[in-house]
Amino acid sequence: MSADNSITVDVVSDVVCPWCFIGQKRLDKAVAAASDVEVHIRWRPFQLDPTIPPEGKDRREYMMAKFGSEQRIRDIHARIEPLGEAEGISFAFDAIKIAPNTLDAHRLIRWAGAAGEAVQNRLVRRLFQLNFEEGANLGDHAVLIGAAREAGMDASVVETLLPTDADVDAVRTEIATASRMGITGVPCFLLEDKYAVMGAQDAGTLTDAIRQVAAAKVRGELEKVD
Repeated sequence: MSADNSITVDVVSDVVCPWCFIGQKRLDKAVAAASDVEVHIRWRPFQLDPTIPPEGKDRREYMMAKFGSEQRIRDIHARIEPLGEAEGISFAFDAIKIAPNTLDAHRLIRWAGAAGEAVQNRLVRRLFQLNFEEGANLGDHAVLIGAAREAGMDASVVETLLPTDADVDAVRTEIATASRMGITGVPCFLLEDKYAVMGAQDAGTLTDAIRQVAAAKVRGELEKVD
């Protein structure tokens, strides 16, 4: 594989977004299908609701306030669940008791990125699983520390950093930057900082985008892809 035939995909997402979990699974399929391209993935922060307090909110009450009725919530879940099942996700929405503030989770993802691409990818996947398949509270530092350990991070360092304000401003700045770029929903896949694929597109669409952007990069025509 040519070193030039590579691209970076920045995934702007939130770990409590079910479409982002689906998007992660589809991106994995796309990367496998575009095996002729070396794809580097970086995870970027977004918060669906930054107003949730650090201790989180009761998820049922939060969802009722947001969507208005149990029936509407059930309808939303019923629409997402089979899409998740098709991607190997066992959504367990009823197991989620707390709607967390995800700022600390995004700080952890940022630190994982400093430890390496593979570590960050393992961590993000584990956080999605913990929230959506196991109903864990991603605002709970013990949960985050456990996920860090499983991903191969130094859990003792994470345990020391989480209670501090380390990288709080940096994560908020990244989120603000995404907003200025016009990203209002997630997931959003940014290929080589030039081409955006919005939403949890099917794997085929992502595969085509990866190959097209990689080919344009090789030809030196990337500035035309927009």
